Amino acid sequence: MDQRLEAFKRLLDIMDRVRAGCPWDSTQTIESLRHLTIEETYELSEAILAEDLNEVKKELGDLMLHLVFYAKIGSEKGAFDITDVLNGICEKMIVRHPHIFGSERVENAEQVEQNWEKIKLEKEHNRSVLGGVPAGLPSLLKAYRMHQKTAGVGFRWPDAEAAWNKVEEEKRELFEELRKPDNHENIEAEYGDLLFALAAYGIYIGVNPDDALEKTDRKFRQRFNYLEQKAKEQGKGVQHLSIEEMLALWQEAKLGNGNKKSVAQ
Repeated sequence: MDQRLEAFKRLLDIMDRVRAGCPWDSTQTIESLRHLTIEETYELSEAILAEDLNEVKKELGDLMLHLVFYAKIGSEKGAFDITDVLNGICEKMIVRHPHIFGSERVENAEQVEQNWEKIKLEKEHNRSVLGGVPAGLPSLLKAYRMHQKTAGVGFRWPDAEAAWNKVEEEKRELFEELRKPDNHENIEAEYGDLLFALAAYGIYIGVNPDDALEKTDRKFRQRFNYLEQKAKEQGKGVQHLSIEEMLALWQEAKLGNGNKKSVAQ
């Protein structure tokens, strides 16, 4: 037997046994597993951003267990089983890749994405272009995905320059609102429009804004940890450093010292 099939069958057999005999596994529901699955997904995301393939492998295993767990519960309810799940995704892959499993031709990845959106609307009967964007996604990622979805049906800027012009336009509008007194609501709206335009611009330069911001967050954390560590070595808390001292240490961190593994992460 194919080793991949053997490994998958082994996991299914283990799931059957723990579901039947473990006091914890036997009481879980789809609802009770939900927050744990979200946690595992974030852990996988962290491993990917850290470029730690060994950790990616482990987190994929954890997620795979969750998928099998959901399918097991579904089979107990008579709603679906793992066979239904796998056949369902196989059929979806075939439908969404007519350039592989049919006669359609594409020249690049952008055309593939455009075809996906058309297929979802025409063959899968999605009621809305934005229907596939979960409302619960983090806001920046949600903005990016909304732009991707609408771009897939032709609602997009002609090029990166035009997309950047929109960013500049939103920036000017924000600055105009900032000059007005007692204007928080409009300032917030224009700030949101600016972030939304920046998310759209990411599509044209090949950058996922959520990934980019996460990496910047990590970089900021490393550098500030370095600053705190240096303050501690001087026998004082970071709050007791002058802004000039802070900036000097920050510059050290930027030059590479703040990325050493000895710094608390």
